[in-house]
Amino acid sequence: MGAMTNELLTPDLAAASAARRADADAPYLAAVRGEKPSRRPVWMMRQAGRSLPEYRKVREGIPMLDSCFMPDLLAEITMQPVVRHDADAAILFSDIVVPLKAAGMDVEIVPGRGPVMGEAVRTAEQIANIPDLEPDQLGPIVEGIGQILERLRTDQVLIGFAGAPFTVASYLIEGGPSKNHEVTKAMMYAEPQLWHALMEKLSPMIAHFLQAQIEAGVDAIQLFDSWAGFLTARDYREYVAPYSQKILDAVRPYGIPMTHFGVGTGELLVDLAKVGPDVVGVDWRVPMNVAAKRVQEALPDQTPKVYQGNLDPAVLFAGR
Repeated sequence: MGAMTNELLTPDLAAASAARRADADAPYLAAVRGEKPSRRPVWMMRQAGRSLPEYRKVREGIPMLDSCFMPDLLAEITMQPVVRHDADAAILFSDIVVPLKAAGMDVEIVPGRGPVMGEAVRTAEQIANIPDLEPDQLGPIVEGIGQILERLRTDQVLIGFAGAPFTVASYLIEGGPSKNHEVTKAMMYAEPQLWHALMEKLSPMIAHFLQAQIEAGVDAIQLFDSWAGFLTARDYREYVAPYSQKILDAVRPYGIPMTHFGVGTGELLVDLAKVGPDVVGVDWRVPMNVAAKRVQEALPDQTPKVYQGNLDPAVLFAGR
């Protein structure tokens, strides 16, 4: 992949192909191709973490983001739910702000609150000073991926993960979690040149992060836009979609499945699909058949999408 800059990179397809080891007919991979898998693949979006006692034990005294850069611990945490539940996929233990942390920005995950920046990013100078992501800064994550791949069966896949640029930008602008993202939207509306400068800065960083994961051997990726559901369709199309599409376009040459998901995005499903993923993530608020109908009727000339998700997390509290 070479040295990273603020420009999109030329994919190293040979490295990515050599690193992958899952069977082509693994249930997850068959399903995302739209084929009938040998069994319906099951995995959970955030399947590693706080609910597992073994997770709390191994992470005791270690800050969340630090654990994402410790190869042995990263591999152990990623594998814990796969071992416990025999899931069909592992999702890389990470966080939306990991690329920022890797690049050297001041960000921590505060227990009970979430990602918090050392200072909010709201000026042209601050945006210009966001550092580029360098290959060696992702070395521990790449090493951790290698350990995970050694432990997975060939019918189990590893899903790479990154936050979409709108959600990453919101954490930067707000300085941390926000209920309504008012400061983020204010920049979009009042200072669009700043907004677009920030998105132009973040998009290559996120693409580089995904490319590093793919060239280390992940079998699929997911672009996760936690806060896209706070946007109107018009705002999403103007301020967000071009940048998410740029990231997926950078990953597309690798030929691995790409999922795009946002929370509360029932009214944005068509727009999420237009960005170019193979798989559209659907939350529990929209029935799967309704989601498929919306997208297929709006995009009749596109290759049919695969749909994933739609299980209300609350059912896990209902017992067997």
